[in-house]
Amino acid sequence: MLQPACQAYAPGEKKGAGAMSRTLRIFGLLASLCGCAGGGFLPYASRSLDPATLDSLVSGASQANGVPPGLVRAVVMAESAGDPSAISSAGAQGLMQLMPGTSSSCGIANPFDPTENVQCGTGYLRSLLHRYHNNVTLAVAAYNAGPGAVDRYHGVPPYPETRAYVVRVLNAYHNY
Repeated sequence: MLQPACQAYAPGEKKGAGAMSRTLRIFGLLASLCGCAGGGFLPYASRSLDPATLDSLVSGASQANGVPPGLVRAVVMAESAGDPSAISSAGAQGLMQLMPGTSSSCGIANPFDPTENVQCGTGYLRSLLHRYHNNVTLAVAAYNAGPGAVDRYHGVPPYPETRAYVVRVLNAYHNY
């Protein structure tokens, strides 16, 4: 017969003797994931900026770069869900998920600094809008897959991730 996890014990140990040990190991694992101050890594834990702060960053970068604020916000939310500490498996960093080369070309010292990240990402988005003659669909596709892929396919690349990303960003943009 199966026992509930809270009543399980290893063969040869006294009933209940391992429960405290398992509990301490679980708390130790959680402590190491979250860190003493809560700044550790716990997948899917929300570290999003509060909406007012995010709106202020987006508004400033949007105005400085001549990019619609709804588009910038849609990209931020698609890229990082507003989490300035986000890191992708490909190495993209921060709110707008800047690749190290993009950060470097903007001259920003800290890609996790929300202001620098959004300014750089919005400037990059502006350059893509210029490159694709204000075609938002192509600019958004290039933001995700890179301009080389958009140029190679003469449009949105056939990558499922990029196609889904473009739909997600454009839907959000039209709703902001």
